Amino acid sequence: MNIFDIIGPVMVGPSSSHTAGAVRLGNAALAILGESVAEAEIGLHGSFAQTGRGHGTDLALLSGLMGWATDDLRIPEAHNYAKEMGLHYSFININAGDAAHPNYVKIELKGRSGRTSVVAGASIGGGRVIISEVDGFALEFTGDFPTILTLHEDRPGAVAEVTGILSKRGVNIAQMRVFRRNKGGLASMVLETDQSVDASDIAALKGLAMIRSVRFINAIGG
Repeated sequence: MNIFDIIGPVMVGPSSSHTAGAVRLGNAALAILGESVAEAEIGLHGSFAQTGRGHGTDLALLSGLMGWATDDLRIPEAHNYAKEMGLHYSFININAGDAAHPNYVKIELKGRSGRTSVVAGASIGGGRVIISEVDGFALEFTGDFPTILTLHEDRPGAVAEVTGILSKRGVNIAQMRVFRRNKGGLASMVLETDQSVDASDIAALKGLAMIRSVRFINAIGG
């Protein structure tokens, strides 16, 4: 634990969990989509649904989807800026089940090019977040580090091929986890790195035969 876990991030208030954390969830969803957002349907669960508007959660999520940081002074006017940018959005209340965190959100996005993505996660306090689902695939990462997400065939040597390429290109892996639905099916690697990864590194990973997709999420603001 460091001092920022105790006092929270630099932010526009009022709440580190309902406001700053919500901005970071929006930041993560934007990074995963990989382009400007044209349409967003935002499902709020639990405390986010019940008290979110009073804490500015709707403003914060929109701000994150526009790429703003937690301390951006435009956050209170996020609805107006979204309208000016042509970002069409809706908020709905959802029930994600008893196991879901009270500050859980599911964000369905469509980008300017027509690309789509679905991202789910929760704000867990002090501005920190956990992303728990990407496009229907259960996984877990925090966004505290630059992060590579793969979708790949679950076969022997897949992990070694990916880590081997990163090693040769001088990318140091801080943490790595593998998630899969079933043996021999599709799996996802979450690789958190010590440094940003450039486009040529991602292209090298995409060239591997077992890779279906690769996404890179730079460390999200906090």
